[in-house]
Amino acid sequence: MHMSDLENAGIEIIYRDSLVVAVNKPSGMAVHRCRGAVKGELFLLQAVRDRLGCWVYPVHRLDRPTSGVVVFGLNSSAARNLARQFSAKSVKKTYLAVVRGYVDREGVIDRPLAPDAYKKKKEPPVPALTVYSRLATGKLPYPVGPYQSGRYSLVKVSPVTGRMHQIRRHFKAIAHPVIGDKIHGDRAHNRIFAERLGCRRLLLAAVSIEFRHPGNQADMTICSRLDEEYCHVLKRMGWLEKLPPAWLPEIQTRNPQ
Repeated sequence: MHMSDLENAGIEIIYRDSLVVAVNKPSGMAVHRCRGAVKGELFLLQAVRDRLGCWVYPVHRLDRPTSGVVVFGLNSSAARNLARQFSAKSVKKTYLAVVRGYVDREGVIDRPLAPDAYKKKKEPPVPALTVYSRLATGKLPYPVGPYQSGRYSLVKVSPVTGRMHQIRRHFKAIAHPVIGDKIHGDRAHNRIFAERLGCRRLLLAAVSIEFRHPGNQADMTICSRLDEEYCHVLKRMGWLEKLPPAWLPEIQTRNPQ
């Protein structure tokens, strides 16, 4: 795969050295082959491997509809080191979400979850912990059910554990589902964002990840920029100025208006 092919797939290489590569996964792309895959589908693992011309080792994942930073090891030793950090919960992941309603300014969602979000026969739940803080609130002047307008919150989220669909399931559990979530979300609000704002993606993005470099043990912080569709929503809601420039496309940081 040539660089132009990778760019056409919407994938940006954020950081690379001899042991680690970090990329910005677009919404709608799976990290690797999984349930629901179709013939000929391009996966992030495959795209990055072909672009770099070497094998890459996955150490964590993002849901298909979630965008943002994904880190791979470039050899098995680096991957094992990174995987151990994830298992020890020493990796800090930060997400940005738009959710229905006005959430509390700060909160902790401590709610066990079944390991597999898809299984009809539920497995015994395992501990799951999510910490969040509200960055902004806003309204859209479109009727939703009995209400004449919709209320929404911009939320910074840090999952302590890494369960399947954890953020999405946790915010559904506190009655503030993530906008654009077709599995755990609110169809009426999703429809408003799709029809009125032209946004059909899940409004959940992994914007930052912090870990120790597997080689020199230096503290690493890698940020990914939000895509145009997500930024269009933020601009419409008047929320762009609430975010650090490292999370926004360069054109937005140069001309936020």
